[in-house]
Amino acid sequence: MRTVSDMTTVAVAVTEGIPLFELAAPCTIFGADRPDGAGSWYELVVCAPAGVGVGVGGWLRAETPHGLDELARADTVIVPACHDVVDDPPAELVDAVRTAHRAGARVASICTGAFVLAAAGLLDGRRATTHWMHTARLAARYPAVEVDPGVLYVDEGGVLTSAGKAAGIDLCLHMVRTDHGAVVANAVARLLVVAPHRPGGQAQFIAAPVPPREGHPLAGVLAWALAHLDRPLTVADLARRAHMSPRNLGRQFASATGTSPLHWLHTQRIHRAQELLENTDDPVDLIADRVGLGTATTLRRHFHRTLGVPPDTYRRSFRESGLSAH
Repeated sequence: MRTVSDMTTVAVAVTEGIPLFELAAPCTIFGADRPDGAGSWYELVVCAPAGVGVGVGGWLRAETPHGLDELARADTVIVPACHDVVDDPPAELVDAVRTAHRAGARVASICTGAFVLAAAGLLDGRRATTHWMHTARLAARYPAVEVDPGVLYVDEGGVLTSAGKAAGIDLCLHMVRTDHGAVVANAVARLLVVAPHRPGGQAQFIAAPVPPREGHPLAGVLAWALAHLDRPLTVADLARRAHMSPRNLGRQFASATGTSPLHWLHTQRIHRAQELLENTDDPVDLIADRVGLGTATTLRRHFHRTLGVPPDTYRRSFRESGLSAH
């Protein structure tokens, strides 16, 4: 398996009839110009058999000089989706994905692309997900796969899967986050005007919703809260600042961020701790104070519960990968 710092070439596998949305998400994110704060960036390669059509009403033809054999030379391989899940995925694609994984590539699927990874044997003994409409079929066809229907994406190290449609954006941002850190991932999210965090039942590494547009009832209070995370903020504090009742504030939060005020505050504290761990040498107890979690013990407990690793391990992983300065 290649190291994180080697993850530069991203190959997207295109086969006949794949949905355009699932193809557009990785192409937009990994094919974008290098954002501020990123050292290196990705080289995007679209790989497809000659004359392949992408599903959008009629057909868009995918013209690319790169065949599926090019997947074996990529650092990251993304399988956007299948045209359908009734038939087995194309053998040529399955073989190419299996070969790429054996060569050390990180392999990810969006939506029904999980069926390709499963057919290649990459998901055997692993937890995985796909679009909720197809999780039962995936589990029945590939019983060696631990299918989780209730999450946005699953990161099993060198193999990643996501649910359908917009969950592919979450997965792609998660990979950017893993490779380049929170600051860069959130810069990409802002360019896309998407919220990097959506509650999904799993440890989300991308955890900073984009503030509502200017003029939104919560725009001011969210900005104020982000500037005062070191304080012991409560729902009553936010409601007073927003000139709303706590009940109305809860409704506005659910609409704008998809979560409750307290969960949003907790998410922002963890996100701020991530940034400080990545970009400063501050001790954990000082970071805990700066993000409003009080003590190092409290920060370690919440950080591990949310992200699955303790703060010291998280910081060390970025230092060892040369990603600590953005």
